[in-house]
Amino acid sequence: MKTERRSVLKKLFASAVGITGLGAVANARVLDTTPEKVAGNITEYKAQQLFAGHTIHNGLVYIAGKGAHTDPFDIKSHTEIVLKELEKELVRAGSSMEKVLKVTVYLNDIADYKGMNEVYKGRFGSKPPVRSTIAVAKGGVPGDSLVEMDCIAYI
Repeated sequence: MKTERRSVLKKLFASAVGITGLGAVANARVLDTTPEKVAGNITEYKAQQLFAGHTIHNGLVYIAGKGAHTDPFDIKSHTEIVLKELEKELVRAGSSMEKVLKVTVYLNDIADYKGMNEVYKGRFGSKPPVRSTIAVAKGGVPGDSLVEMDCIAYI
């Protein structure tokens, strides 16, 4: 039973990743998250231990979701904080807001769509990236943020 389950899991993994995907995973570069390399406060350090702030692969940088976990508790302030955090992480990775190709926005409440857009507009240069906006399910965005964003950019 145990070996049968392993066999099924191996097949699922292989089909999900693919033969070339294994090499891609092996060659991906992950941000150094040792205490000496992580800028910011202890909360940021703890978050970094769960996942990297960014990963670079084949000239693309994948930025982890950024949220705003502070007061003031309004969508415009949170959007401003999140965009600044995205920009800082992009710079750390050797990229910029103008090089962003794709953004995913997670809203705690879809009613905040207009307010988020007011702050978001124009932040990515003259050629804005493609974007998906999602209202999260019951429970909201983690960490009491009204908005979270992740992105993919080139270097």
